[in-house]
Amino acid sequence: MEAKSNILLESDTNELEVVEFRVDELDAAGNVVPCYFGVNVAKVREIIRLPNMRRIINPNPAIYGMTKLRDKVITLIDLATVLNKNTEGIAADRVIVLEFNRIIVGILVHSVSRIYRISWGSVEPPVKAINDTKVTGVVKMDDRIILILDFEKIIGELCANDAMEHMAQGQIEMAPAFNRGQKNILVADDSAFIRHSICASLRQAGYNVQEAENGEEAWNILNDKLARCRSAHTSFKDELDLVITDVEMPKMDGLHLTSLIRKEEELKGLPVVIFSSLATEDNKNKWRNLGANDILTKPDLPDLVSRTDSLVQ
Repeated sequence: MEAKSNILLESDTNELEVVEFRVDELDAAGNVVPCYFGVNVAKVREIIRLPNMRRIINPNPAIYGMTKLRDKVITLIDLATVLNKNTEGIAADRVIVLEFNRIIVGILVHSVSRIYRISWGSVEPPVKAINDTKVTGVVKMDDRIILILDFEKIIGELCANDAMEHMAQGQIEMAPAFNRGQKNILVADDSAFIRHSICASLRQAGYNVQEAENGEEAWNILNDKLARCRSAHTSFKDELDLVITDVEMPKMDGLHLTSLIRKEEELKGLPVVIFSSLATEDNKNKWRNLGANDILTKPDLPDLVSRTDSLVQ
């Protein structure tokens, strides 16, 4: 599983592998309704049976407890509670151990079925009418729908000292040696939680920021800017100074977006920053080989503005 994930994370295949699992619920008549969800294999460390664990006094209702796993104490999260599901009498049987943003956490689920390798092009953004900010993608199978969950947001909301709340402290007050108001940045991230946090920090620092909800939308924006430059015989530098992109996004992932940028002659000098919870040291080296100028993850966010400054001035 790990080897396959590494292959996808070092290339621009625009594919991912999804672990499908269930967190079921009861309807008004007391019948069990199967509900299917997914998580990128690259975030999955292992899948285990529900272990012996220790309850926490007065916890957040979604915090199920703690357990020791491989000499590490990890938090167990009751995903059914996070998703506001009525699961009375339905016991969680499996724990999916996730590792991202330099944290390890266990997610309680009812069952785990299989792994699917799919194209990001077949992952659709969630219907906006649903207004479920915990879902970042929808995969339509023949007989069911798999919802891809935003675990960065889920875990972030459960962390009292969430780094998002403090990421700009001590950064934006520093006066740069250039006018940030003349610099334009494009931020592509399917998680509204992450995207809005990044954009808010950059805008507060004085940058002009444009947003895209996935790599395909970002690529269309870049092509529109390219067309204007070609028509007006101007430099692309007049349109955009930096791209910040997530890796995991519907339609087109950030690795494929980075590869497309590097293949376009007029965009070869455009700095690209990859922002991802999957930014291990090994992945960082692979992504730099694809053409990324810098890589950021959630613990690096306090340095967002200063590292942006270094790339655009």
